[in-house]
Amino acid sequence: MTLPAPTYDLMLLLDLQTEEPARAKIVADARAAIEAQGELVRYDQWGERPLAYPIERKSSAEYHLLQFHAGTSDLLAGLDRSLRITDGILRFRIIKLKPGVPDAPSVPAAATAAQAPEPEASEQQVPAGHEAQADAELPVGEPA
Repeated sequence: MTLPAPTYDLMLLLDLQTEEPARAKIVADARAAIEAQGELVRYDQWGERPLAYPIERKSSAEYHLLQFHAGTSDLLAGLDRSLRITDGILRFRIIKLKPGVPDAPSVPAAATAAQAPEPEASEQQVPAGHEAQADAELPVGEPA
């Protein structure tokens, strides 16, 4: 019995100062290489996002996530080689996923957390580490 082809994530961080047609060509070339030697499972364009730390004095980049199956290491080596020499890429990372890893979100968690509604004012919020103090202030014999 043969094992299924491993699944990989390719994360591309593209320089926003590179013209839009050039950035689109980088993604199209990566997709074409994957589809020629493997199987593209999904493609998510996350758009412009701030970087965790400056890269080449830039504070934001255009994020793309490509998830694919690769049967041979030739695809990985070819992607690595071409992405290293391509201008307009701030960073890229190819990660082999373990079997059973859940699908990546179509939008990063930080973006969805920023869009989450604020808790209502009627809900009592106790700062972390102060739960015991809040319980101690209740009169004895009365339910919480």
